[in-house]
Amino acid sequence: MAAIIAAPSIIGAMRTTHLLYLHGFRSSPRSAKAQQMLASVQAHAPQTIWCCPQLPPSPRAAMALVAQLTAGWPVAEPDRLAVIGSSLGGFYASWAAQRLGCKSVLINPAVNPARDLARYIGEQSAWHDPGKRFFFRPEFIAELQALDVRALPPAGPELLLAAQGDEVLDWREMVQRYPRASVRLQQGGDHALSNFAEYLPEIAAFLGW
Repeated sequence: MAAIIAAPSIIGAMRTTHLLYLHGFRSSPRSAKAQQMLASVQAHAPQTIWCCPQLPPSPRAAMALVAQLTAGWPVAEPDRLAVIGSSLGGFYASWAAQRLGCKSVLINPAVNPARDLARYIGEQSAWHDPGKRFFFRPEFIAELQALDVRALPPAGPELLLAAQGDEVLDWREMVQRYPRASVRLQQGGDHALSNFAEYLPEIAAFLGW
């Protein structure tokens, strides 16, 4: 059950034509939420430019890739653009939204990944391909710090989906981090937001579909 604790109007937005989805730490475009969102795009707005890259471990390299992939997007019409991010991807989404000047959907977003990911320095496995290994290097902490845009006002409307039962991140930090967002606070739930499909109609409305 989701409680609405802040609900600025999100219906009737200009139709989103370019959508960027950013996955979380150790995740990939194969995640359940990414695939469900893609299915929603195909059902509601099949002409939408969909971008869901596999992000490299380096935060600096990840955002350089995002900048490259969105370089031709119509930033002069930011209402046509949107970014969705989950967990670490939510942190990245706030950075990308600032760059594009657009709206964003944050799904159990990481608020302070430079603090939280410090204990993961070293070799890691990819969630959807455990045989694939990568190194989360010490210098990535400073790269995360350089991407923190908490001091800036929102670049556009924000929709925050936060689960009180998140076993990885603190929902209270999420709500505090996004004071101007439309907040959907779920009682219970989990970090993966396993019932993400229930929110797809509202996300579609937020995207102007």
